[in-house]
Amino acid sequence: MHPDFVLLDARIATLDAARPTAQALAALNGRIVAIGDTASIRDLAGPATQVLHAEGARVIPGIVDSHAHPDAYAVRLRTWQLVSPDRVASREALLSAIARRCADLPPGRWGAFYRLNERASGGYPTLDELDAASGGRPIFILRTDGHLGLANRAAFAACGVTEDTPDPPFGAFNRDAAGRFTGLVRETAAHIFLNAVHGGDTEDDIIAGMAMVQDECLANGITSIANSLTPRVAARAYQRMRREGLWRMRMGIIASGRDIGFVDSLIEAGIQSGMGDEWLRLIGVEWCPDCSTSGRTAAYWEPYRGTPVPGEPEGNTGMLLYDREDLTQRATAAHRAGLQVMIEGVGDRGIDFALDVMEAALAAHPVADHRMRVEHCCYVTPPILKRLKAGGFVDSSATGFMDELGEAYVANRGQAAMAHMWPHRALIDAGVPAPGHSDFAVCRVNPFTAIGAMVTRRTQGGTDLDASQAVTPLEAVAAYTRLGAWAQREEQEKGVLREGMLADLAVLDRDIMEGDPAAIAGTRVRATVVGGRIAFAGG
Repeated sequence: MHPDFVLLDARIATLDAARPTAQALAALNGRIVAIGDTASIRDLAGPATQVLHAEGARVIPGIVDSHAHPDAYAVRLRTWQLVSPDRVASREALLSAIARRCADLPPGRWGAFYRLNERASGGYPTLDELDAASGGRPIFILRTDGHLGLANRAAFAACGVTEDTPDPPFGAFNRDAAGRFTGLVRETAAHIFLNAVHGGDTEDDIIAGMAMVQDECLANGITSIANSLTPRVAARAYQRMRREGLWRMRMGIIASGRDIGFVDSLIEAGIQSGMGDEWLRLIGVEWCPDCSTSGRTAAYWEPYRGTPVPGEPEGNTGMLLYDREDLTQRATAAHRAGLQVMIEGVGDRGIDFALDVMEAALAAHPVADHRMRVEHCCYVTPPILKRLKAGGFVDSSATGFMDELGEAYVANRGQAAMAHMWPHRALIDAGVPAPGHSDFAVCRVNPFTAIGAMVTRRTQGGTDLDASQAVTPLEAVAAYTRLGAWAQREEQEKGVLREGMLADLAVLDRDIMEGDPAAIAGTRVRATVVGGRIAFAGG
């Protein structure tokens, strides 16, 4: 029997310690059946075998992005407008984009915008400026971190929020010195407007948008992704896609603790992590008690530095979005039921909070190989590093923040803090598993800008992220392949190229292992293979 796919003349970084490099591989029925030199693999091919000639290009396992938000991104690609700094470089450009968009929308529709970075786009517009640009239509602009947003007066009115409305628990409507709204809303206050915009999202909306999401992921070498904070509507949409054969890449579901009752229903049904197949699988459950460093809401023990946002509390140390006892009960119940637990922690106070909860859950129900994850896990001080190691916790690292949000991290926390921000050198040396992830649509889909920043410890703009925590290209790629798969309990199927594993790989336009580290961020993908089939072929 001949293989149905062979890759020849490649420089394969297998991420397999037993065979670190190879020239070629063969796959049958989606899995690797042979790996070795080009001459021996070429001889296996038959008349119907698809042959991909890499022509000496660097090949890596398919990227496993272990924490992102493709469901929200799918909807936003179709119905929201992108206002990232590459699209709007000034406040005037942002206001013009709002005006154009609002003029084109049908009556009754909200104007929705995402990935605003006020630091690179001229600052936050005033409420009066938002009202003038929107022409009376309700609008909401989601900041790039996904934790803050801007609403105009029509949006406040549409949501029934007046200046007499108290701040919701774990959130705030920013106000000026006179107590009037500024338009900026934080955390659970932002959720009011997000829910209004997303409230009508349907399975069909998500499925339609996922065609574009898959195109973009595959063009960037991503063969597997985990949907953080997946709500029920997305879980239903993904199962429909599996039934209808619409998946061209692999999806993991991390059920959302924000979707009231969703985790409880999984527990009641006896559904455990791992349910599914190689295309669609339940990874675990997640809660998000911590916030945004670039938006100055993440929980730290020491106050923020730099210029406060109008309405920010004095001596701001950020906020947490759950009560510890309540979240401990929720996480313990999920852990006891066989669901992998993930809790977001960004600042050191937020990470300590997540670890408190997970340590309590383990004390109540000890499990040796639990793989509980602290999501994002940015500011890892030496005491936190010891707790991660001692408890066997996973640092699920938001490396996607490094390149895009690094300037804001330095401005808000200070240069000295960068020695402990995404400290992958210290994590690796301590033996703490630390997969990397993009968190898109908070950041871009492309993983190579983050991989580059892990190696150079600089943003593309040149901001210094402290070179003491630099890692090798191989270590950075491992965070996005082998460790990403391991963090999802999928290490027997993906993340490494060896016999028996899924034939998921990416052919690159440059050698990121041995070339100029500064060039890694500019990497383009020549081809992406999923299950031994070419899912993307670049020009």
